Amino acid sequence: MGGTSLDNQATNYPTSSNLSSSCADAYQSVRHDGFCFLQSNTTHTERHGSRSVLKTTGLVPESYFSNSRNILNLYFVKVSWAWTIALLLPFIRYSNIYNRTHTFVLRRLTSLLVATFIWYTCTETFSYIEDITGSCYESDTMQVIHSDIIATKAACKEAGFIWDGFDISGHSFILAYSSLVIVEEMVPMLNIPQSDRNIPLDCLYIALNAIVAIWIWMFGCTSVYFHDIIDKTIGTLCGILGWYVTYGVWYQMSFSPCLPPQQKQHA
Repeated sequence: MGGTSLDNQATNYPTSSNLSSSCADAYQSVRHDGFCFLQSNTTHTERHGSRSVLKTTGLVPESYFSNSRNILNLYFVKVSWAWTIALLLPFIRYSNIYNRTHTFVLRRLTSLLVATFIWYTCTETFSYIEDITGSCYESDTMQVIHSDIIATKAACKEAGFIWDGFDISGHSFILAYSSLVIVEEMVPMLNIPQSDRNIPLDCLYIALNAIVAIWIWMFGCTSVYFHDIIDKTIGTLCGILGWYVTYGVWYQMSFSPCLPPQQKQHA
């Protein structure tokens, strides 16, 4: 387990003598280095369910991408929204200006503010749900640290323990949502003649296609190796819903950031 050692963290919390009345009668009380644990007769996996069904049943073999520390996850997916904004911001600027005014381009750029708001709201909501539905575990033996001591995922992981709650897949959400937004925003390239394109625009277009390819690959890896089915399903549906409400409904109205320039559409 990551984080600081148990001995170093124990002094920051109440001692076991102060916790005698806190341990629930329904569990076997286990006290260790100032922490009160509640241990049931079931294991962590039995009570909270397995993670990826394909992985736990051995239907898919372990691979480089079954380790969350693979290079694509660390340097792309973990900062996926930064990649999305960094590439879309200049791309919208260059691609939306063709046969359009600067006012239109500024209006279109506000779609990135809307998308960022949706990304932030969803990810923060996922974290909140995981906090209020979870418990902190000393290990996979189902030793539960009393909620009066550690009540959030951040505090649990900082102390070097394991937090388990209803963990809606942020990866499934962001990879689905980012891919859909990028594909929508690449549409203007269908309208721009090759003679009117430039090297920066072409490079951005290639980079966006490469990012979408990475997102699709990592979405598949997440589906195979990580999270429960319900976690991945809800995360993906949230991403699709965020895209549909904006590009499918709101952006087609006059009072909105509006859709990217469509094929055969003129200002």
